[in-house]
Amino acid sequence: MNVGAFVCGCGGTCGLDLEEVREGVRDVDVVASSELLCGGGLDGVEHVIDEYDLDQLIVTASDDRCKRTFRELVDRKGLHPDAAAFVDHREGAAWVHDEEAATDKTARLLNATHAGLQEEAVSRTVSREAGDEVAVVGDPETAAALAESAEVTLVADGREFANVDVDLDDVDIARGEVVDVDGRFGEFELTLESRVTEACIDCMECVREGPDGVTARPVQIPANAPDGEWTDVCPTDAIEMDGTTHRIAADQVIHPDADQDTRGGRVGYYTGHVDAATVAAVESQLGGIEKPAFLDLEMDVCAAGASSQEGCTACTDACPHDAVGRPSVDSVEFDEVACQDCGACTSACPTGATQLREPSNRRIAREVEALLKAENDDGGWLFNRGSSGIDQPVVAFVCSERAADRLREYGRRAAVEEDVTYPPVLPVEVNCTDTVGEAHVMHALAAGADGVAIVGCGGDCLHSGPDPKAELVERLNRATADLGLGERVGFFAPGADDPGQFVEELSRFVVERLDESPVPAGEHEAEGTIEGDIDRPAFASHAWTLESVRTLLEHVDPDREVIRGLKDFGWMDVSDACNLTPTCTNLCPTDAVQRTNDGDLLFNHERCVNCGLCEEGCPETAITMQDGLDLSLLPENREEAPEDVPTAAWSRVYEGEMQECVRCGKPFASAGTVDKVRGEVGNAVEGIAPESPHSVFEYCGDCRTHLLFERGEN
Repeated sequence: MNVGAFVCGCGGTCGLDLEEVREGVRDVDVVASSELLCGGGLDGVEHVIDEYDLDQLIVTASDDRCKRTFRELVDRKGLHPDAAAFVDHREGAAWVHDEEAATDKTARLLNATHAGLQEEAVSRTVSREAGDEVAVVGDPETAAALAESAEVTLVADGREFANVDVDLDDVDIARGEVVDVDGRFGEFELTLESRVTEACIDCMECVREGPDGVTARPVQIPANAPDGEWTDVCPTDAIEMDGTTHRIAADQVIHPDADQDTRGGRVGYYTGHVDAATVAAVESQLGGIEKPAFLDLEMDVCAAGASSQEGCTACTDACPHDAVGRPSVDSVEFDEVACQDCGACTSACPTGATQLREPSNRRIAREVEALLKAENDDGGWLFNRGSSGIDQPVVAFVCSERAADRLREYGRRAAVEEDVTYPPVLPVEVNCTDTVGEAHVMHALAAGADGVAIVGCGGDCLHSGPDPKAELVERLNRATADLGLGERVGFFAPGADDPGQFVEELSRFVVERLDESPVPAGEHEAEGTIEGDIDRPAFASHAWTLESVRTLLEHVDPDREVIRGLKDFGWMDVSDACNLTPTCTNLCPTDAVQRTNDGDLLFNHERCVNCGLCEEGCPETAITMQDGLDLSLLPENREEAPEDVPTAAWSRVYEGEMQECVRCGKPFASAGTVDKVRGEVGNAVEGIAPESPHSVFEYCGDCRTHLLFERGEN
């Protein structure tokens, strides 16, 4: 693919050194600039496209009109509709930073965009068929608006519709108050509670004779209505003062007053304010839905459990959209239609069983590495620390929803002389800050960032609610401090109205809290794996984090041997209660536990993802898992492998004794297991082979069978 980068000065309104930007862009086929690309420079762009036979354009353009101009150009030239990618050089750079920093940042952003495009995923879709039944709870106006296109049921939810000023002739009205909404798009079920059964014929007798609050359309009796003789007036005995429950099915649900049990809502389930956009969204999904596939799933490496053990629950705990379920205690099921691309499950998953397709972890890694490398095509350093450009490289993972919009607004305010300037952090846009986990942060530090800023929704994330990354930031600052780097991670939320707090907090973080990292910037390129690892997807959280930590350790002296705060790492303690049953080895999803023929239990800290299956499943409760990355257990920190251990990656965590069969000599069970079984059933089998000089418990299974067949003659 032939790629051209185009840099615009926006008619002289951007404080950029266009020549310096061109010098800082690497690896593309051509770099060109103009004071006004979308105006007088457009003919020159066309000429460059033809001369270099370009397939992809990377353009510094922030204005919607300018972007539209280049999309039209792409169409005229017969290129792919997505052949133009855009870089914000203005609101996010030139208008909020000084010229040298903005110039440096723009070049880095162009390089990062190019690096990211090389890893762009091929589009894939998921779909689900559905009907056109829509349940609308307590909102007659919305029900009437949808009646022409859908089969609408208006759920009363305690409301009176007798005198509403809308046409409900084509709307079914269901009596009752909603007590539960279950299911998913195309398969919702609403549970309604009412004191009037479906035997009601709307004769109005209870309305006339009953207490205040009994509604006429539909006939409903409020929960606080007093019992009395008036309940006997119903000719069909439809009044049930103790309440009756019934259910209705719907393909989609509009429930304005519902508690938002999921922040972003379930697909096809609308809560909160309802407007024309809500109605349009419902209508667009009548009959079914087709949407991009957001996830790559490799469930054969999932650590969720086996043999009826629960195991890892990271993805189900993390998902805020009910898109991940557990149909059984030891299985996980993803509803890809319900997935809303927040990335929470992917950053939580240690094994790579679930990963975002776009941006993938590999793409994020390449963008981060490109941002931190300020080398030109000749191999020289265009911008050096302390001389010009960005003196403190800080990677900022920016939410592409609210946060990115607010930063652009800050740039527009700065353009009209409002004092909005902040340090030139290097942005990587992510779908939501829920995408960001320990692996992303540790990789940015390993690539040479002085610090990592996570920039998300102010106060209340659209997906995961308030304080979305507080726990992550606390954990990772503990880890970086243990590694000898000090605290280098922060969460920042651009406010909707006043940028002052964001500017102050980010400036304090970058200028006052961060010192120069001992890790050289721009040298590390992640593979996302660890040498000799079992077959797991690259850029899974556990392996990617460990790779980054090892890179950091080449440049730092850790303050502690056990690095706290990294959730994907654990080490095993085994008590004398261990009987060497094969449970832990059978349950471990990463083959981090082995039992030897000599009766020892071996543990591989490199492989362990701290899922807890071994601890949970141990029948003797002999295993206790400890959290943290123990550097002393990594093979490079051990002089040699202990005797009878496969490699230095393995540690002996329990030294047992195997019972050898007195007949064939084969080890068949641990001595502890033999003693336990003898203690539990010894009396019951005593004397079963009276002619044998040995106890039946001293024989393996095969020899024990022969012993009994031979009547103990041995």
